[in-house]
Amino acid sequence: MKEFGMPPVLLIFIGIIIGIITGIAIYYIINQNKKNKEQEQAQSMLEKAQKEIEKQKKEAANEAKEEHQRLKNELEKETREKKNELKESENRLNQREANLDKRDSALQKRETTLDELQVSLSEKQNSLQKEQSKMEELKKQELEKLEQISGLTRQKAKEKVMEEVKENMTKEIAEYIHERENEAKLEADSKAQELIVSSMQRYAADIASDQTVTVVDLPNEEMKGRLIGREGRNIRTIEAVTGVDLIIDDTPEAVVLSSFDPLRREIAKQTLEALIKDGRIHPTRIEELYDKICVDMKQKIIEFGKDATFRLGLNNVDINLIELIGKLHFRTSYGQNVLDHSIEVAELSGLLAGELEQNVALAKRAGLLHDIGKSVDHELEGSHVDIGVDIAKKYKENPVVINAIASHHGDTEATSIISTIVQIADTLSASRPGARSDSLENYINRLTQLEEVAKNIKGVDKSFAMQAGRELRVVVKPEEVDDLESHRIAREVKETIEKTMKYPGVIKVTVIRETRAEETAK
Repeated sequence: MKEFGMPPVLLIFIGIIIGIITGIAIYYIINQNKKNKEQEQAQSMLEKAQKEIEKQKKEAANEAKEEHQRLKNELEKETREKKNELKESENRLNQREANLDKRDSALQKRETTLDELQVSLSEKQNSLQKEQSKMEELKKQELEKLEQISGLTRQKAKEKVMEEVKENMTKEIAEYIHERENEAKLEADSKAQELIVSSMQRYAADIASDQTVTVVDLPNEEMKGRLIGREGRNIRTIEAVTGVDLIIDDTPEAVVLSSFDPLRREIAKQTLEALIKDGRIHPTRIEELYDKICVDMKQKIIEFGKDATFRLGLNNVDINLIELIGKLHFRTSYGQNVLDHSIEVAELSGLLAGELEQNVALAKRAGLLHDIGKSVDHELEGSHVDIGVDIAKKYKENPVVINAIASHHGDTEATSIISTIVQIADTLSASRPGARSDSLENYINRLTQLEEVAKNIKGVDKSFAMQAGRELRVVVKPEEVDDLESHRIAREVKETIEKTMKYPGVIKVTVIRETRAEETAK
């Protein structure tokens, strides 16, 4: 090295360069060999793919040939089936056409026959018309002969026949109605009596009649003078404050309070008793005790109402309505205490409703409130029925209760069985012996009106009210009225009484037809 004079570093550098060139050459050779192998593999794969494609082409061609053959076979089969169907349809059409030809032929024959029948019928009709004309002529001739023989025209004969038919039918109808009425009465009376008697047996109330005067006992005769007071100041104050008449007469140790308002009489009575007990009797003390008694009386009225609803088992009654019910204790109708009457009607209504399988509680409520208008009818204008309906609507009572109040005197039509039950119970309570009192004048007027009902009917001779107006006996003229006509008169009188009169209970109508034959032996 030294001979050539080259440094060692240069030699190393040259060695490195030669190594790099050698490496590059070796990499190129290896890479070229790799490419050659890859090309060979790709060529081999390409050949395999071509072979596979050729194979698939052949298989696809075979499948296409098979599918083509299958479709061809199916098409041929379907074509044959369509041809068969068309042939069958053609056969059916041919058969139908043949049938239509046969039917057309038959219809032509029938038409020909009908034409022949039409001609025959026309001839017969002409013949019948001629015969009918002859019959009408004969009928006319016969009628003329009958008119000549009988001496009656056709119209008069017709009217006479109609009168006879009408008379016969009237008798038959009256007889039929009479028979049906007897059957209905037997059954209805029996059932009604059972229900009413059963209800009245299960409920029995004491008969109480209130009067228009109240007697207050005094401890001594000196108390009369103290009640009168100096120059009558005390008695005038008592009468002015309480609204009742104070009657002081010769009755020993007693004074009489007179008023048509039981509530005022009761307040006046308690005020007098309190004054007598207190001993201080002067106008100021009278007014103080009267105010106190009025407050206590309002509470007592509410207690009367609560007691009534409790006895009947009624719930959900407005407190103001309870107070109105309590006021009925101090109202009277023909001397009968209205609250006692209302409770009795409620009890009877409940019993009847139970027998008829109706709502017992609702029937009792309707019965208790049927006369609720009487608690304030002296304060408001209108009948107690209209006032009662307004009160029931105000406190939102059941429509059945409202209808029962409106219809219990027959002013409005009853729309439920319970309303009819309340009518019956009201009549029972009012018509019990001794339940109500009446003035002699009203009693005579009612009997006179009852007798006048039948006197205007044709054929009636006399009429008599019997049994305190519970029965009306009508005597008819036997030469003008027969037995069947008697039943018609009885019904007419009954309907007239129901339409024109107001009465408690029931009125029995008896028509009497009597024929007497008299001779005098000389």
